[in-house]
Amino acid sequence: MTLKDFQHLVQQGILLLDGATGSNLKKAGMPTGICTEQWVLEHPDILLDLQGRYVDAGSKIVYAPTFAANRISLAMYGLENRVRQINTDLVKLSKKAVDGRAYVAGDVTTTGKLLEPRGELQYQELLEAYQEQIAALAEAGADLIVAETMMDVDETLVVLEAASLVCSLPVMCSMTIESDGSLIFGGTIIDAVESLQEMGAAAVGINCSVGPDQLEAVVRSISQAVTIPVIAKPNAGMPSIDEHGIAHYSMGPGEFAISMKKLIDNGAQIVGGCCGTTPEYIRELRRLL
Repeated sequence: MTLKDFQHLVQQGILLLDGATGSNLKKAGMPTGICTEQWVLEHPDILLDLQGRYVDAGSKIVYAPTFAANRISLAMYGLENRVRQINTDLVKLSKKAVDGRAYVAGDVTTTGKLLEPRGELQYQELLEAYQEQIAALAEAGADLIVAETMMDVDETLVVLEAASLVCSLPVMCSMTIESDGSLIFGGTIIDAVESLQEMGAAAVGINCSVGPDQLEAVVRSISQAVTIPVIAKPNAGMPSIDEHGIAHYSMGPGEFAISMKKLIDNGAQIVGGCCGTTPEYIRELRRLL
């Protein structure tokens, strides 16, 4: 997919993304404290079923489960030398799941380490890690790249630079924020999206964070600050944790869809769900639209 293809896709109407992956994998039996990417490859039928149901529900873009498949994060599990293989196999799995009915985004996220001078991670090390992962995603056939759940605008800018060095795919960028629009590591989402637009992002916005009912003003401010499409992929409300450590989210599909419609009215053009959402949430959103 070229940038023009992506722009044409958005111009056709509200673009539906998928919903959560991680929370649904946990429901399907994935334990905590393991490498998600490796677990998915060991249980491919669970992902095939989940992503197939997202497409049935109306998703036009699904995210390959390559979330933390970069060299720095995979080193926690001794898998740092399998970056290419893991990303390739996961993209192929998602492409099999959608079966030509939706686009597959190669998914990248924060490494969890801070760049110098706030942390010990060197710029060149981070750049090379993202280059390696994004090159693998592009070669495997990802239709576009998404940097999601980013907490630091500087790290997100490195993703954009890395992508520009290894492929020509459009890159969507979404950050996780506080309900007032402030970023986890300082600054505001407005300053961030303006910088990301300048650096060539195809779309910008927010994911994870809180429920859609708390994000109307933030989405409206983002849409007023940029000229590129705005992404909104929030959680199914706020979670409560039960005695077994399982998160239960406050919004059902109907309430979520109504709140998402308000985000669309405030400028969101690319929408989906994050933690706690399921294919039913996407189906209900499509029905409401």
